[in-house]
Amino acid sequence: MKLPARLWLLAGAALLALVGLGMVLQLINQLTWQLSAVLPYPLVGPVLLLLLVIVLAGALQIGWPLLRPWLEPLLPEWIRRQLPPPGAQGRACRDQPKAERSANRRQAAARNLEAIDRTLEQVRNAVDREVLRQERERMATELERGDLQIVVFGTGSTGKTSLIRALLQELVGDVGAAMGSTTGSQRYRLRLRGLNRAVWLVDTPGILEAGDAGERRERLAREQASRADLLLLVVDGDLRAAERQVFDALASLGKRLMLVLNKCDLRGEREEERLLQLLRQRSGGRIAAADVVPAAASPQSIPMPGGRPLQPEPEVDALVRRIAEVLHADGEELIADNLLLQCRRLGEASRNLLARQRRDDAVAVVERTMWISAGVVAVTPLPGLDLVGAAAVNAQMVLEMGKVFGLSLTKTDAQELAMSVGKTLAGLGLVKGGVGLLSSAMALTLPAALVGRAIQAVGAAWLTRVAGLSFVRYFEQNQTWGDGGVQEVVQEQYDLSRRDGALRSFLDAAFSRVVQPLQRQLPPRTPREEGARADRVDPTP
Repeated sequence: MKLPARLWLLAGAALLALVGLGMVLQLINQLTWQLSAVLPYPLVGPVLLLLLVIVLAGALQIGWPLLRPWLEPLLPEWIRRQLPPPGAQGRACRDQPKAERSANRRQAAARNLEAIDRTLEQVRNAVDREVLRQERERMATELERGDLQIVVFGTGSTGKTSLIRALLQELVGDVGAAMGSTTGSQRYRLRLRGLNRAVWLVDTPGILEAGDAGERRERLAREQASRADLLLLVVDGDLRAAERQVFDALASLGKRLMLVLNKCDLRGEREEERLLQLLRQRSGGRIAAADVVPAAASPQSIPMPGGRPLQPEPEVDALVRRIAEVLHADGEELIADNLLLQCRRLGEASRNLLARQRRDDAVAVVERTMWISAGVVAVTPLPGLDLVGAAAVNAQMVLEMGKVFGLSLTKTDAQELAMSVGKTLAGLGLVKGGVGLLSSAMALTLPAALVGRAIQAVGAAWLTRVAGLSFVRYFEQNQTWGDGGVQEVVQEQYDLSRRDGALRSFLDAAFSRVVQPLQRQLPPRTPREEGARADRVDPTP
């Protein structure tokens, strides 16, 4: 009589179990002898038992997921009810780090908001302070509420609004309208099972549209992108050059991006699969292959002889499933990442605002100090123009700049810094070059009795300006001169100050602040002196 195959399997399993049991007993016997050689006899039994428990627990941990499909049906019902669902333990282990990462990002975002609060106290401009405060309040609300934002993009009329209508299963906009019909962002609520947080779909204006109105809509769309947790880019074919630019811009934001191939009803299955593969290649690995999804938001109607055309249902099931998978698996992390990214950008904007304010204050210190320096030289002319001789004035300028940038400098530090820049100006030949440049611009328009004092005073102001702007760069770079050292910074500021526009603006101010007051101190000129001056001036324009 032929035995059933099941009995043969059981017999084979029993034989393997006996062989395995023999090997385990042999291993235990050898382990007992080895332990008795190094441990006292009363400790051999407990240590051996502990090792067996550890090995058995590890074997169950590794082997249970593999053996569960075969062993679970053999267990009693009351035991099966006590077991956790398959994969629950693995999911718990995976979810715990995600929850921790999300909490850590939220804490980091909260710390960024605290830093913005400190910045707000230092911003003096009322308009800038109010804009920063409103953005800070918006971020605080987002941090507390944590709704999910899905922003939909598309170039022209690729079917954005139709896609949103299909996702919501209700009409949310005019479909088939002309290019540029969506003039502002519109938000719609999307309901997903098993997701406690609110999900909002945001329909953006068409991007890359022509004209001023198109540029404004593009800026609005990019602003919405910066606030999104998940981005959808809708295309109706291969990525064209303009769409590739949009894709690159969105992918560079550091947010989760999905690429939706719409209007798949207009092509066959082979063409659809070819385009999907092509889009996955175009993405260059910056998005997951599963995040390139087909859809037919508004399929074309099918003519029916003798009756009304048949309107097929939208085909967006694959997109809905993918959105649900992403939000269920990574929704908390997407929110946390987005909040942290927005807070960091807002923090960077606040720091830039404060840096601009500090730079304006520092430049104001330079403007004030350079005319003080000119006044000192005009009252007590130096024997030859030497910026080192005006180091006391420049040292005071350094001290005031330090206060602007929140630094506490000693007088010795300020004097050393001023002397180093003064020596650099002299060593590079910029003092002589600056005086020559100003002399050629001023000599023909000044009387002989005033030329020397005026050029010395104006030259001192100009070189103080070059030194002061060099100090500004030094403080902006966290009190370092950079790789090129002090020489490169001073030379750069000298070259910038001698450009036509900057030099002309400086000379106009110098004539009103320095030259004209000096002219008023001179005695009235005689007719003979006026004629001699007229002979020196070139009459040609």
